[in-house]
Amino acid sequence: MRRLTANELREAYLSFFESKGHARLPGSSLVPKGDPTLLLTGAGMVQFKPYFLGKAEPPHRRVTTCQRCVRTADIDRVGITARHATFFEMLGNFSFGDYFKREAIAWAWEFVTERLAIDPERLWVSIYLEDDEAFAIWHEQVGVPAERIVRLGKEDNFWEIGVGPCGPCSEIYLDRGPEFGCGAPSCKPGCDCGRFLEFWNLVFIQFHKDEQGQYHPLKRTGIDTGMGLERMLAILQGVETIFETDEVRRILERAAAIVGRPYGQDERTDRAIRIMVDHARAATFMAMDGIMPGNEGRGYVMRRLVRRASRHAWLAGVRRPFWRELSGCVVEAMGEAYPELRQRQALIERVLESEEHRFLQTLESGLAVLEQEMRGLEQGAVLDGATAFRLYDTYGFPLELTREIAEERGIRVDEEGFAAQLEAQRARARAARRTYGYLGSGDEESLAEAMAGLRSDFVGYDEPVAEARVLAIVAGAERVSWVDREQEALVVLDRTPFYPEGGGQVADTGQLRWPGGSARVVDVQRPLADVIVHRVRVEQGRLAEGDRVAAAIDRERRMGAARHHTATHLLHRALRAVLGEHAMQAGSLVAPDRLRFDFNHFEPLSLEQIEALEREINRRVLEDLPVVAVQTTVEEALARGAMALFGEKYGERVRMIDIGDGYSRELCGGTHVRHTGEVGLVHIVAEESVAAGVRRIEAVAGEAALDYLLTRERQVRELGSRLQVSPGELGRQVERLVQQARAAQQEAEALRARLMSRYADEMVARAEAVGPAKLVVARLEGLDAPALRALGDRLREALGPSVVFLASPVDGKVLFVSMTTSDLARRGIHAGEIVRVAARAAGGDGGGRPEMAQAGARDPAKIDEALAAAARRAREMLLQAS
Repeated sequence: MRRLTANELREAYLSFFESKGHARLPGSSLVPKGDPTLLLTGAGMVQFKPYFLGKAEPPHRRVTTCQRCVRTADIDRVGITARHATFFEMLGNFSFGDYFKREAIAWAWEFVTERLAIDPERLWVSIYLEDDEAFAIWHEQVGVPAERIVRLGKEDNFWEIGVGPCGPCSEIYLDRGPEFGCGAPSCKPGCDCGRFLEFWNLVFIQFHKDEQGQYHPLKRTGIDTGMGLERMLAILQGVETIFETDEVRRILERAAAIVGRPYGQDERTDRAIRIMVDHARAATFMAMDGIMPGNEGRGYVMRRLVRRASRHAWLAGVRRPFWRELSGCVVEAMGEAYPELRQRQALIERVLESEEHRFLQTLESGLAVLEQEMRGLEQGAVLDGATAFRLYDTYGFPLELTREIAEERGIRVDEEGFAAQLEAQRARARAARRTYGYLGSGDEESLAEAMAGLRSDFVGYDEPVAEARVLAIVAGAERVSWVDREQEALVVLDRTPFYPEGGGQVADTGQLRWPGGSARVVDVQRPLADVIVHRVRVEQGRLAEGDRVAAAIDRERRMGAARHHTATHLLHRALRAVLGEHAMQAGSLVAPDRLRFDFNHFEPLSLEQIEALEREINRRVLEDLPVVAVQTTVEEALARGAMALFGEKYGERVRMIDIGDGYSRELCGGTHVRHTGEVGLVHIVAEESVAAGVRRIEAVAGEAALDYLLTRERQVRELGSRLQVSPGELGRQVERLVQQARAAQQEAEALRARLMSRYADEMVARAEAVGPAKLVVARLEGLDAPALRALGDRLREALGPSVVFLASPVDGKVLFVSMTTSDLARRGIHAGEIVRVAARAAGGDGGGRPEMAQAGARDPAKIDEALAAAARRAREMLLQAS
């Protein structure tokens, strides 16, 4: 058996399959490109889904890759065991209608037994129960004894996820020896013991599963193979777990140094170290691929990983920031295999440090709150949903983190209560994480079938009007021969000037004209790699397949989009000049009347920075720089300094937009002006945050900028007229008005303070003595929650040991605030329990800490019942404690 390092194994695998005629392609981003059905890339085949589905023609029939993957289904097991991980690498070889089972099996066996020199006598294979073809190849061609070929059922050895291509699997196992087994004479692959370790999976894609669950043989079969890099390294290096392999061990040793204790001496510390290592690998690569921590979708996954690792490090005694150091170690260990890590290290560090800082600010206080809430709860008790929500909303605790901490104490979280208070956020999260089919919906299948074999040539860079022939008409996902007036349909032309929506740029609109008829083009898309589809509404006549038409775009709309697209490239270049190279594109919209540009940055832009951006962009506009589209290869474009977005997939030939002979170079398929002078004035109208570490700029150019500024000028003049000053005096007049408003507010606050003082004096005088404490239960009118809390604080200070319960109707609802002094809280008087009883009496709910809690209710008519219920419960608790 060859002992290889991680880099040696990657190279050995990829070069082996290159020798078998495979094209070595880079792994794709962890953000699946153009696939809303997937949250993260979790397998090597994800980037090739369009090829398996037949939506696109692959550039090569044979491909091999090393794919970074993140899967979070077992995140709660990561760290608890030494084999679970969220981040891993999958080495794969793929066939798109080329070779099939015989070659895939033979090459897998050759690589394992010859290149890796693993003893064939220690290898077993599994096949699908009914796959006699695979059995024959393994036994008769490869020579594996029949007794070491195991037939397993559909759950183990058949790959399918919903509708789409699917097929049987065959896996290769290493027999680790009887000392790892269960001792049963029948022990073999499929047994739950740890003797047989699966490390290679071959998926034979040979069927299509329809919506009715029927399997149909595919005309073009495929191969999807995966070998886990870390698992194979553990085998070759003779170690028990993936955490002990050479590359991961470097990161583990750094994590142990951060914790300050060696790995392997204490299981609780080892668990924290494993979590730090795994989550650091996942989060570092997610940041490299442009994912920012957030509250939804993949951003939520990343936030959870960072915070889970930070929390376990904190419990292990780490009281300092560590993410820069640990992610830097990931870059050191894996930067040779993934040069993008080094290129984006500054961005990675800022993303992770920003999230770490945000979490550390609230972690200790949030844990203290949770500890206090769980202090009186026994094993089997339930932590209320309101507390879980408050931890999420106030302290940034994901629900999973609260659940994990509670479960360590044997306490269950009321997740239904949490969901009720977070309905809108959970709905968005559910939509983002919804599970779909393996390769798409039935409608996509029908559309792909209707357009199979068609090809559209885009000629719109040079021709605003083109003569074309109608290749196909689709209505209701079915191909039809013609459509009449007032009908809508999808139309495919053999050549078209219409730009399909893509690369952030909106689609062209315009008209199709033919003798006796016309149709309005309202949208243009590219559902398949070689097919451009026009959504049309027939205005006159009948449009039939085979008709010759004149396709004409709306030139004014196209010119507006072109101005804003070139302005977007100028903005991107200016951002990196003003803010730094980390200010990379994270999304864009290019429309005829505006542009929107998202970019990586960690703080709001100052007025001076926005002004610097505008000056830089407009300086380049005035220079009237040439804008040239160059057809080249990806390698040549990158060598010339072109910007390529991580996560984008590019073909062998690409289009590079070169502005000013190197001032800006980006790979881009959109439409542009010929010289920057055609852009006209560019003006930034807004700058805001859209996610953690992601900012957004909105801007206008050309006529849209002129319209915007003229409108603003008119507004300024109208405002000056209303304030009876000239536009030049507006600033001073506004400042005078602000000072007057501030003085009025201070006077109102003084009046409010006197009113609060009078309320407090009256309630102190009327306070009820209950045992050794005082009780105040009162209704007030029109006070908001901050005012009620401030009044409650004043009453507690004046009364000493006391319980205060205040209610106020506001805007058709009722607010309740309940407070106790700390000495009474220690004796079991719980403000949260009192407010919960009162709120339920008035149709609401709530809860909180022993010393302070608040709630709301929907029925102001029941406020007196709520006050009475609060008074009864408070008296009961005070008498029990006395």
